[in-house]
Amino acid sequence: MSAARRASRALVGLIAVGTTVGPLVVDALLPVTARQHLRNPRWPGHAKFHNAQYIVMSAVLGVVGLRLVTTPHGDPDHNLLTATAMLSAPWVGMYGAAAFPGTALVDEEFRDSPANTVLGVEVNILVGSVCLSLLGASLALGRRANRAG
Repeated sequence: MSAARRASRALVGLIAVGTTVGPLVVDALLPVTARQHLRNPRWPGHAKFHNAQYIVMSAVLGVVGLRLVTTPHGDPDHNLLTATAMLSAPWVGMYGAAAFPGTALVDEEFRDSPANTVLGVEVNILVGSVCLSLLGASLALGRRANRAG
């Protein structure tokens, strides 16, 4: 396997691991951010249900994506493409969710929390953009490896 192909699979694997555990850690376990999500007493049960649904969905997509890029079975290029598409879903979903009327990237009470921005960029958008960029880079590396033979 070429170095480009290995790098491509490693990038997708990295995003798969992050997609598997990231939402659980950030939305439920890490106190500074969990208090804005599942541990927020102001959130109604139905909002918490949908956040938990996102956590479980992300974990399932991450595990399946990781399995696709590590399995010795099937067509490795097809598996990589499928894993990349699957793993992009929760990150693309953040942009789509932000477009719905009445949604907000941050609840008003947490607007000034330093946990919500990195270098002046809203953290959800930053993480989603980094993940999608790495997935795109992975596809470019994979295509390069295919052209190189």
